[in-house]
Amino acid sequence: MTYEDILYEVRDGVAHVTINRPEKYNAFRARTCDELIHAIGAAGWDREIGVIVLAGAGDKAFCTGGDQTAHEGQYDGRGTIGLPLEELHSVIRDVPKPVIAKVQGFAIGGGNVLCTICDLTIAGEKAVFGQVGPKVGSVDPGFGTAFLARVVGEKKAREIWYLCRRYSAQQALDMGLVNAVVPNEKLDAEVDRWCAEIMANSPTAIAIAKRSFNMDTEHQRGIAGLGMYALSLYYDTPESKEGAAAFREKRKPDFRKFTR
Repeated sequence: MTYEDILYEVRDGVAHVTINRPEKYNAFRARTCDELIHAIGAAGWDREIGVIVLAGAGDKAFCTGGDQTAHEGQYDGRGTIGLPLEELHSVIRDVPKPVIAKVQGFAIGGGNVLCTICDLTIAGEKAVFGQVGPKVGSVDPGFGTAFLARVVGEKKAREIWYLCRRYSAQQALDMGLVNAVVPNEKLDAEVDRWCAEIMANSPTAIAIAKRSFNMDTEHQRGIAGLGMYALSLYYDTPESKEGAAAFREKRKPDFRKFTR
């Protein structure tokens, strides 16, 4: 695959996969997801690679979820909703290597979900986390909700989704959404340090540990599959379309006039 939306580089046994759409705050379209699936899958089964680092280009954002300019009811590609999100989320979980989210700037919406699913998350002190789905007529009805509750607790997960607030890197650390927070200028060095420690350990033991962790929440893959079909139906409603339209038009949405 020829990459247009991502960058891929291997250094010292670590695969660096970077969403390269800084002008879109690293929001993903269908092609972005396909490229991420390909790159993470290739790195995950390469015996010479021990860790995968997922990042966003520039200093403004890690990822801000689905590109709303490619969202007209459904998105612009394959998959239940026009984005192969189930496949992307699954490949992060399924590869036998730890996947580290390196977060600078915004990790919002689907970007926040990626941070949740990655094995580890290391953030710069200027990082901002949060959900936005209910503000734009969307939701993640799978790992982004059910698994988030395992990570930060039921009450906090519901707060994140129902209120759509923004959280600082320190707040994300306190709730257990990230593993470490460092000054932005030290983020690369900190991620390299974590990668080096992982590379010194048994890859087979780590692969088994990852499988064991995943087994406890594997049923949530089925929840995600069912939920995405519900989301597809929702995207075709006037209520959901109002959220996307309001975002593009930079106005406050009026969801209530479309509720039944």
